[in-house]
Amino acid sequence: MAIKVSMEKLLATVISIKASDLHISVGQPPVVRHQGRLRKLDIGGGILDPDDTTGLMKSITPDRCQQELQQKGGADFAIEYVDGYRFRVAVFKQKGTIGMVMRRIPSQFLTFEQLRTPEAIRSLIIRPRGLLLVTGPTGSGKTTSLASMINFLNDNYDKHIITLEDPIEYYHKHKKSTINQREIGIDTPDFKEGIRRALRMDPDCILVGEMRDLETIRAALEAAETGHLVFGTLHTSGAASTVDRIITVFPQDEQDQIRTQLSGSLIGVLSQALLPKKPEGLIAAYEMMVVTPAIRNLIRENKTYRIDSSIQTGRKNGMFLLDDMLFRLWKEDLCEKEEVLLKSSKPTELATKIAQAERGLDDEDDEEGEEEEEADDDDEEEDDDD
Repeated sequence: MAIKVSMEKLLATVISIKASDLHISVGQPPVVRHQGRLRKLDIGGGILDPDDTTGLMKSITPDRCQQELQQKGGADFAIEYVDGYRFRVAVFKQKGTIGMVMRRIPSQFLTFEQLRTPEAIRSLIIRPRGLLLVTGPTGSGKTTSLASMINFLNDNYDKHIITLEDPIEYYHKHKKSTINQREIGIDTPDFKEGIRRALRMDPDCILVGEMRDLETIRAALEAAETGHLVFGTLHTSGAASTVDRIITVFPQDEQDQIRTQLSGSLIGVLSQALLPKKPEGLIAAYEMMVVTPAIRNLIRENKTYRIDSSIQTGRKNGMFLLDDMLFRLWKEDLCEKEEVLLKSSKPTELATKIAQAERGLDDEDDEEGEEEEEADDDDEEEDDDD
């Protein structure tokens, strides 16, 4: 039995239960992601048929995006529902029918304290130039982290900030800063062109919503090199793999030059994952890399396999690995053991560490002291190399 349900009713339900996403697909009822878990909605008492999903799509999709859906099989855009609630929408074809996923965009900016953002971010985002990357899989909260950084600058500093987004999610008002938000496909054709134009607009800070291809990455690097602060996102997990990903996008004969360019302009990488929080809600786990002279050398000399150990011994610079934070989230009883192991980059090692802590053999504090000493030695050695 098909159901007849309006998009208004579905979105009102998403807002009232504080779900993060709404999934519309033929052959099942509407589905929401609530506290990290998918659950089917009991609205209308039946399953969606092709007419239902097409009708729901047409009720909210602009004409230009319906054309793009027909030509390319998918389109992305954002809509405002009521009372400032906004949703990012992905419409797509699947098995000849229409599917949709809608993500609820929080109506208020979250503070660094609410997000438990690493302390190092505060000093990185007020640098006059450089490239700061926020990375992680889809749905890990990258957009929310970047919005809070832009909002922090807007509250405290007089800067000209240009954002390039596909689509625009959070709306920023001019406060201390002047903020111009440009949407890809409406205000500028693509990220590369948007960055090129932005350089003529007297910017202090440029946000590149997605560094998805070689030309965009090249343009972002050049903008960071020429005295601008550039924020960018990548779908990578971990600082070392982010550096590798940027370099391997380029042809082999350019990679040495890009390594040098990246080592000079990259100032930090914040990687994040989102996991269920006890007793309810979601919490972000982070990995923080600050580019020190030691790490700059590792990037330039193609020794990215040593970046993790540099992060581990760089606590005094505000650095830590993802697994270190996952361990803390478990230890503070904020997340279940199974959840932190699922997000871990080295689950076997983390499981061993948790097992030792459960047996009362946790010596993390001793390790920290040893690592601080190692970090001092390491930095002295690397500075001598410079």
